[in-house]
Amino acid sequence: MQYELSNLRKNNISVSKNQIFPIVGLYFFVLGTSLLGFSVYLFLESSGFVEKILINWNGQGLFWSFITFFAALFILFIPIEFFDRYFIENRSFRNLLTNIVSVIFISLFFLILFQVLLRNQNIFVNEYLVIARAVSFSGFIAIPLFLFLLHNFGRNIKLFNTNTYGLTLIIWIITTQIFL
Repeated sequence: MQYELSNLRKNNISVSKNQIFPIVGLYFFVLGTSLLGFSVYLFLESSGFVEKILINWNGQGLFWSFITFFAALFILFIPIEFFDRYFIENRSFRNLLTNIVSVIFISLFFLILFQVLLRNQNIFVNEYLVIARAVSFSGFIAIPLFLFLLHNFGRNIKLFNTNTYGLTLIIWIITTQIFL
């Protein structure tokens, strides 16, 4: 009986801040990078390099471009200042399962949060909502698949084991662009 209880405790999924903070940091990095790209697009639109779709006049485009730029910088500094963990442990099945569940729950949490917070009829705020939705959907679909593939096929490749965080970040940014 005692063996069964100790075996049961060992097999439970344990969630620690060392596993959650890198995932939250990845989410903020991807959201900030996407907003930074949107800021560049607004700047190009107000400069006349791209056809005007979102703005009515150049001053409005520059205004929203700077607001988006500074919001993106703020979001990009959150993981650097508060989380300070840049490694995803993905070697065991328990770590893989914890990473997949945490990515899905964090994406769901931020999707619901942004759906509640960004309820406005402003076209730029609606674009922010679309960007946040794309980041969350990418976290729902692509990142768990990538972590699973990385766990199964990249376990013997040292480059993949040491650069899991960077690879996940790049894949999350690329798949966010697909969802946009």
